[in-house]
Parts: sequence; structure tokens; C-alpha cells
Amino acid sequence: MSDSKLLDQVRREMRIRHYSLRTEKTYLQWIKRYIFLHGKRHPQDMGEPELTSFLSWLASERNVASSTQNQALSALLFLYKNVLGVELEWLDGIVRAKRPKRLPVVLTKDETGAVLSRMIGTNKLLAHLLYGTGMRISEALRLRVLDVDFSYRQITIRSGKGNKDRITILPDRLVKPLKHQLEHAKVLHDNDIEDGFGSVYLPHALDRKYPNAHREWRWQYVFPSKNRSVDPVSGVIRRHHLHDKNLQRALRKAAFEARLTKRITTHTLRHSFATHLIENGYDIRTVQELLGHKDVKTTQIYTHVLNRGGRGVRSPLDAGK
Repeated sequence: MSDSKLLDQVRREMRIRHYSLRTEKTYLQWIKRYIFLHGKRHPQDMGEPELTSFLSWLASERNVASSTQNQALSALLFLYKNVLGVELEWLDGIVRAKRPKRLPVVLTKDETGAVLSRMIGTNKLLAHLLYGTGMRISEALRLRVLDVDFSYRQITIRSGKGNKDRITILPDRLVKPLKHQLEHAKVLHDNDIEDGFGSVYLPHALDRKYPNAHREWRWQYVFPSKNRSVDPVSGVIRRHHLHDKNLQRALRKAAFEARLTKRITTHTLRHSFATHLIENGYDIRTVQELLGHKDVKTTQIYTHVLNRGGRGVRSPLDAGK
């Protein structure tokens, strides 16, 4: 089997299992690097020693983060198990990349307001949505019309991290702008239908189960792209959702204009959402559910951001005030 045929088979196996296109590209990149590092030998002719060597090289020579090393490991385990049919034992002797203990960057409420007030257009709505709901940027961009429930003031997040569904809050302040956004999206969809298009990507073979669903309004994206494009997987001309790069750039620009020195990304708004909820007295379990964390320990990091750790701690320097 040639390398090109091997990569085609990896793509096929990942699409059967409904992996995202981004994960597909990432896995393929790691598999290529693994093959090239070992002189373009076929993975079928390699095994645990070569895999251990590659992962150790990433940690010791490339100084990658722990999460990056784990990503590479996941890609190669997928290759061996699902494509080559080889079950690898637990890999001993790997030089593990160290996981640095870093606290998330969090904005104060005033800083958050300063940034959000400088956003405009669709980016403004998206930024408010991330801060107001705690969603990840990918989750917000993948929202469909049927996911927004104005009656119950809630948003359903489907196939979030870990392929889990969850429900988060819909802030009252976002009801009106979200309805305006849906009106805009509806005009685009109606125009697409009139032009003979109007199809949207449906996950998990829903397009086969419901043959006409891909053209129905309720399945369309809340934040559709301005232009139609060719689906890289199916080749069908569709209207995808907006790209996250536009929001990232707009957010950095707003932070610069607000003269903030903190490194701000879209994920900073999610961190700020969680921290401010805890600051307002909401219990950690509620915040965990809204964020979709599997383990409450992940959510507890926000108590450390507040320097509370279960009890209020006051500096002795301030004790006399």
C-alpha cells in the first residue's frame, strides 16, 4: 500500500466515524510527520519502538506541549488500530512532554465591557454570545436554527467537546439581536433556494435518514457564510458557517483599542463567563454543566483564578483596612 493510498484509507475511516474535517487534517499531518521522520518507511513495517521514538522526539527535541504530544499519539493510535488493524500495547519509555500548570486568562467585568463595546456587526453578536453563554467559538459557529429556543431562553449545543450535547442559557439581552441575525440568515437561505442551492451539511448521516432535511430552514446555520463554497468532502456547493478567524481578529483589535495588555482570544470570553458566574455566587456544579466539563476539577480552576479555593483569603497587608 502506497503512502497516498494509506492516507486515503485514513480519511475514509475517519469519515465513517464522523470525525470533523479539522481533526482529519490534523491526524493526517501527524501521520505524515511520523512517516517522514522514519525515512518514509510504511507504518505497517514499524511498530511500538518507532512510535515511542517519535513521541519522545516531539517532547525532547521539538519541546511540544503535553496536549500536542497527546494529539500526535491519538492520530497514530487511530492509524494502527482502525486502518492497519494493529492493537498496540501501552507504550513504555516515552519521554512525556510536561504539562505546565497555567491559569486561564480572565477579564474583569469592566475589561469585558470595554472589549465588547468596541465590537461591531456580526462579530459583536458572536462575542456577546460567547461571553453570555460560555460556548466555545466552534460551538457558536455551528449553531443551527433549531438549536435556539427563545421560549425557554436556552440554547442546545450539539456534539460539543467529547461529542456530548448540553444546554446553556440564552441571555435576555441577546434575544432581539439573535432574531435579527436569523432574519438575515433566512434571506440568504431563501435566495439560495431560489438559485437552486440551499443545501447545508448534516452530521451523522442525517441527510440519508431525512433526504430533504438538508434544505429545510430549521437545519441551516445561525451564522452562515457570506458566500457559497464547495464542500471539501462531498464536492457539493453549499453555504457553510462563518470562519472563526474574522472574530479572532476583531477581538484582538477591540482589546488593543481598549488598551488591554492581556493576551485575549475567543476562549478568554468563555473563561470570563465561568469566573464571573462563580464570582456572582453560582455553585461550581452549575458552572460545570453550563461549560460541559466532564470533570468538576476542570471547572475548579476558576476558583483559583479568584484566589478563593473554597474560602476567602485576604492579604495580611489589607487586614488593617
